[in-house]
Amino acid sequence: GRLNCTFCHLTEGVERFCELPDGEGRQAKDLSEEDDRNRLAYCVTDVPPWYLCIILGIQHCLTAFGGIIAIPLILSQGLCLQHDSLTQSHLISTIFFVSGLCTLLQVTFGVRLPILQGGTFTFLSPSLALLSMPEWTCPAWTQNASLVNTSSSEFVEVWQSRIRELQGSIMVASCFQILVGFSGLIGFFMRFIGPLTIAPTISLIGLSLFESAGANAGNHWAIAAMTTTLIVMFSQYLRRITIPVPTYSKAKRFHTSRVYIFQILPVLLGITLSWLICYLLTVYEVLPSDPSKYGFLARTDIKGDVVGQAPWFRFPYPGQWGVPTVSLAGVFGILAGVISSMVESIGDYHACARLSGAPPPPRHAINRGVGMEGVGCLLAGAWGTGNGTTSYSENVGALGITKVGSRMVIVASGVLMVIMGVFGKIGAIFTTIPSPVVGGMFLVMFGVISAAGVSNLQYADMNSSRNIFIFGFSMFTGLVVPNWIFKNPSAIATGVVEVDQVLHVLLTTSMFVGGFLGFLLDNTIPGSKRERGIVAWNEAHHEDLDDTLESGEVYDLPFGLNFSDSVCHTSPCFCYFIVVPHVFSLLTLLFSASVCP
Repeated sequence: GRLNCTFCHLTEGVERFCELPDGEGRQAKDLSEEDDRNRLAYCVTDVPPWYLCIILGIQHCLTAFGGIIAIPLILSQGLCLQHDSLTQSHLISTIFFVSGLCTLLQVTFGVRLPILQGGTFTFLSPSLALLSMPEWTCPAWTQNASLVNTSSSEFVEVWQSRIRELQGSIMVASCFQILVGFSGLIGFFMRFIGPLTIAPTISLIGLSLFESAGANAGNHWAIAAMTTTLIVMFSQYLRRITIPVPTYSKAKRFHTSRVYIFQILPVLLGITLSWLICYLLTVYEVLPSDPSKYGFLARTDIKGDVVGQAPWFRFPYPGQWGVPTVSLAGVFGILAGVISSMVESIGDYHACARLSGAPPPPRHAINRGVGMEGVGCLLAGAWGTGNGTTSYSENVGALGITKVGSRMVIVASGVLMVIMGVFGKIGAIFTTIPSPVVGGMFLVMFGVISAAGVSNLQYADMNSSRNIFIFGFSMFTGLVVPNWIFKNPSAIATGVVEVDQVLHVLLTTSMFVGGFLGFLLDNTIPGSKRERGIVAWNEAHHEDLDDTLESGEVYDLPFGLNFSDSVCHTSPCFCYFIVVPHVFSLLTLLFSASVCP
């Protein structure tokens, strides 16, 4: 993901600062005023006071909140769960739990940078494409709230059979990411993947979800517009405004510090205010109580007593929806999402290292990070989130805002997300957000994702007619082909059912169509590496930097596991054959213990 955040000071009165690497090796006494603003209160290996870890850990959870809850809310449509708020709350709790677990694994045994893990939008397009196939289309009666009995075995089987299909596909596809990461093959693949492949792939993730954004926002355009306006106002117009917040330090005791609240939590503030306004409009009966009238879905009481029905404690476990099933079509579709997620995460690792005061990550740390994300996707599939996990660019940006790059803060975030996943009523509260408020959030979020993809073109020469053709053709075809296949599902008829299913899922996944065409054309149409943007991309991501003594302090594995880490560095393939069987054995035992009587 791309980062373009304004740095600001949050922590005051701290005597020792780290310096963000600027590549020029200047001494502290020569730092300019601009360099002084880019200095860290805590570096990646530092341990802040426990209360600061908790406070900033909560902030990271809230920063990721929008992206994490959006995924189960979108998936609930394809899973036939739009009228089952209690199950939606279970999905939200599960994705919080798994995100926290994967964050702890990534910070401890993965790339070891302060980078938070959460649900990924790259899996949404292929997942929705899979669920749109004729055999997985929701029965008509599940669309009518009056006909849905959420406790009936028939309804439970309807949605559980669909999420089990997603689970199996995600688990199998994640094995590819584990192989590519721990074997070091990611470096080989990145030789052929440049900005002209990444740009249409990422952009089409956001553009392909426009129907979901429109459907939610269209339930009450005024409420959706208010939500969007608030988020834009907080994140863009008021981001440089500071708010005095009471703080405590040993030097100053109780005092006030000015914090960039609007820049740190724009999505949370926008949703909360809109949510509150919808609640007031519901209480005073301004919004219609008749389900057939426009604006009814903006009410906050239409989900019934879902908060009261939700248990206080609910521990998510592998196989909670049953034994996963696997289809070839689902695996190939999710593979497209896995590849996109890997490419995006590599960029996040370098950005995170820069903002946390760490040296650029060496190759073996990147391989380990990608492999651990694959393990995270495997866990997400086993637990049944209906999604995978990836690194969150939003939280990487928060490092620059808070000036605290310590990975202990992210450890605190991981623990907090696990706790949130265990408290069932927290997930239930999120399901009561009115759909127009969610739609307003989607308008901003998906727009930013689309623009983030386009921003990769800054590395390529866009004065080149070659590059303009590749990007334009890939983007346009990535929108046209899936739209036509959706309208003509019977057009694919090879005579082999499995082949038809694979083609249907791939050709209705916009990011695959656009990304594949960008990859094919960029690697076959003649053009220099500088024209294609490969040179600038490699320079920006420090591809040629290797392991150093300084990086060893940051990226070495804990608990005396440095020997295996050195093996992975010198012989990644050997490391793969050592590490992966143990990972699979552990996960198999966990899964078998949970699903077998």
